[in-house]
Amino acid sequence: MARPLSRRTLLQAATLAAAVPAMSEAASGRAAAAPVSAAAAASAATAADTPSAWTVRPFDLEDVSLGRGVFADKRQLMLDHARGYDVNRLLQVFRANAGLATGGAVAPGGWEGLDGEANGNLRGHYTGHFLTMLAQAYRGTKERVFADRIGTMVGALTEVRAALRRDPAVLSVTGRFGTAADQVRGSYQYVDLPAAVLGGASAITLSVWVRPTHDANWTRVFDFGNDTTRYLYLAARNQAGVPRFAITTSGPGGEQALDGTAALPLDQWSHLAVTIAGGTGTLYVNGTAVARNTAMSLTPAALGTLKNNWLGRSNYSADPVFAGAFEEFNVFSRALTAAEVTELQSRRASDASTGRGDLASYAFDETAGGTFADASGRGLTATLRRTWGGPSHPGFLAAYPETQFIELESRTTPDYTKVWAPYYTAHKILKGLLDAYTATDDDRALDLASGMCDWMYARLSKLPESTLQRMWGIFSSGEFGGIVEAICDLHTITGKAEHLALAKLFDLDRLIDACAANTDILDGLHANQHIPIFTGYVRLYDETGEERYLTSAKNFWDMVVPHRMYGIGGTSTQEFWKARDLIAGTIGATTAETCCAYNMLKLSRTLFFHEQDPKYMDYYERALYNQVLGSKQDKPDAEKPLVTYFIGLTPGHVRDYTPKQGTTCCEGTGMESATKYQDSVYFAKSDGSALYVNLYSPSTLTWAEKGVTVTQTTRYPQEQGSTLTLGGRRASFTLRLRVPSWASAGFRVTVNGRAVSGTTKPGSYFDVSRTWRAGDTVRIAMPFRTRVEKALDDPSLQTLFHGPVNLVARDAATEYLKVGLYGRAGLSGDLSHSLTPVPGKPLHFTLGGREWAPFAEGTEDPTHAYFRRSEPKVVFGGRDSGVANPAKPDGTTLLDEVWAAAPFRNKGALVARVRSTVDAWVAAGLLNRADGDKVVRTAGAASYQP
Repeated sequence: MARPLSRRTLLQAATLAAAVPAMSEAASGRAAAAPVSAAAAASAATAADTPSAWTVRPFDLEDVSLGRGVFADKRQLMLDHARGYDVNRLLQVFRANAGLATGGAVAPGGWEGLDGEANGNLRGHYTGHFLTMLAQAYRGTKERVFADRIGTMVGALTEVRAALRRDPAVLSVTGRFGTAADQVRGSYQYVDLPAAVLGGASAITLSVWVRPTHDANWTRVFDFGNDTTRYLYLAARNQAGVPRFAITTSGPGGEQALDGTAALPLDQWSHLAVTIAGGTGTLYVNGTAVARNTAMSLTPAALGTLKNNWLGRSNYSADPVFAGAFEEFNVFSRALTAAEVTELQSRRASDASTGRGDLASYAFDETAGGTFADASGRGLTATLRRTWGGPSHPGFLAAYPETQFIELESRTTPDYTKVWAPYYTAHKILKGLLDAYTATDDDRALDLASGMCDWMYARLSKLPESTLQRMWGIFSSGEFGGIVEAICDLHTITGKAEHLALAKLFDLDRLIDACAANTDILDGLHANQHIPIFTGYVRLYDETGEERYLTSAKNFWDMVVPHRMYGIGGTSTQEFWKARDLIAGTIGATTAETCCAYNMLKLSRTLFFHEQDPKYMDYYERALYNQVLGSKQDKPDAEKPLVTYFIGLTPGHVRDYTPKQGTTCCEGTGMESATKYQDSVYFAKSDGSALYVNLYSPSTLTWAEKGVTVTQTTRYPQEQGSTLTLGGRRASFTLRLRVPSWASAGFRVTVNGRAVSGTTKPGSYFDVSRTWRAGDTVRIAMPFRTRVEKALDDPSLQTLFHGPVNLVARDAATEYLKVGLYGRAGLSGDLSHSLTPVPGKPLHFTLGGREWAPFAEGTEDPTHAYFRRSEPKVVFGGRDSGVANPAKPDGTTLLDEVWAAAPFRNKGALVARVRSTVDAWVAAGLLNRADGDKVVRTAGAASYQP
């Protein structure tokens, strides 16, 4: 379907300041558009994609380019991965599921492969993340390679959806003698034979050529039976990994069997034959008899007519489907001799003395269609089928069948080996397609996305409300990620009422109502299952105006920040939340799941669009400059994104940038984070009256609506400030500069060298209103101070910050380090005088004989993000009083109470604070008077830095 002009196209038109037509590329599915004037384009761009509820709006990734610095460096590493990874590997699981040729591509493995965690039940999610990464990479760089890769993936997914809507068709490959039928692993395809295939024979030979491609046990070459009681089968591998033939009329306990002696080689042709006659059964492998049973009394005649007669599928539903190729399956109503079996090694049955099987004979010469001719003369045409039935319903697109979605509807307990978050995976694919459409205007991507939502609506709208509430409340299995946000975004494009109705079907009322009432029920919940839900609910507020969505999201955010937040901005322990304000008690090797930080950033910026509370951007800076940057290893790798899953905060933790088996959720969001670092540096007031500078990052903004550019030059956070240079035409607006909450040492602004008057307050925005001209220069200075943040449940456990930068000690010790900082504290309370800068290494310091470095550095050094504060003596300005630092029962020390009053305007104010604190502690019996006097004298005699 044709789409309205994209915001990207409109802004390009505005920038060109001329009437230009949108490009038409019919071959790639891109839509044509009529000419649009620059003024109309700019005006439309302002409102086109911005919900009316937003009081500020973001800029597109195209509008903000990154300058040299840590963000550009980290992004470049991920761009190299985006260029180098073979997208056909990602498409393999989709193509296999649809029964399409995979071109020999190897699935990525890990969560994105059948051998990964929980049987690969999440496969497909990573492909969605990868599409989003490519889309963001293209929008941010305009490198054609990314658009081309998007086109390849969207084209392939279009073919996959079409194939899922059809009956399966044969994949013809080169066989042992001619052509063969290939069953790609993950296709869930098998060959269904007519019930008369065994003919009730009392003597029989079953002969087949196979080329297995996977070593799973109990995959069936053939299985003829009614159920798990009456059957005969030939497995390519039994539990010992060797071929096994068995026949029974009384289940597995009554099996009369033949077991091979060696495993069949993978990716090579092997001939298997089984003969039964006169009470003797023989199993041949490549013409050699490898097993003989002279007590085999059962024959097909004893089984009667069987309903399930399959090549490649087992009557035991848990057994895997055969992966590999078939050629020359023949069934004879007699036992071939050893010489005849040997003859079949070198020629087709039709060319051998045996002739074709008289009960059934399939050469698998077909190169199209889904049926296989029987050359026995009995007309027993075989049919290619899928284990899950099919075709799929209109619009369905996934890397696995609809079965997980179906089973979720009746599931009451979590079991990710059966059902692992199918709507979560659907979200990743949907979002990837929407991002592909936004980046390239490829209507095929929009059609796929819209079709997915049509399919979801057709399925979910038929379910009772109670079923939906139960589903969405199940841990893991019912997880649906940010699907509500994606559906709302789709609705703004399609305008289809069904799409908005679909978004509302994901309401989790228990969660919404509790958070709307500001009732904290997060204890015990899976963190990343719930964070993205609220970003979606904010978007539902945008689309519906229902206040409970927005209110619940705001209150939810406040339940996480700071009550369940680590210093780096991360949240969760072992993926879950614990009780409110429990920080020290949750620190472990599996804290701070990276996905949680990604989704908290999304929620924070979305809430900021509605209410410009600086706390949202303060959190954004904290999490982005620390956990998100630190989650990406500073190392190139075309095959892996090198992103953490958990970031352990235990002493001496070493980050794992290749987590679990790979292709995890956090590697997916990590790919996205590293290609959109610029998305929240600048926002504009919805009416164009103000520009918000939220983050200090080297970048250039093109504000097409105003005809203005803003170039930010800085080495922040190595530099304690930034410079903004205006370009373009004259424009009147307010420049709103974020004053970080940690900027207690001052925040000074000059315009063209002249100081701007006004009061700056940490944790606010500072306004500069004027008519701006090209060449205007704004200089921001914000001196850093060094401070600690205390764990809410254990004030002695602390983490160290220098301005926005979390500093970690590099030390292999596995116990908390003991660190003292008050001894040289400045009058301002600044602790930086206790740190010694490392020459030539910005933001590296030594303290206590150890190197401290920014958390953001993606190294494999053992680190300490938290330490145990230890101030055994009362020391001021480096002068030791000789008095032990007393503590209250709650752990608060005398020095803690003194320095809690910082900053001090001068030394006298500090000494007065010391005296009043000492008097209070003496009166409380916590300090004797003599020692108290020593403390006061020491404070008065010491010298202090500012």
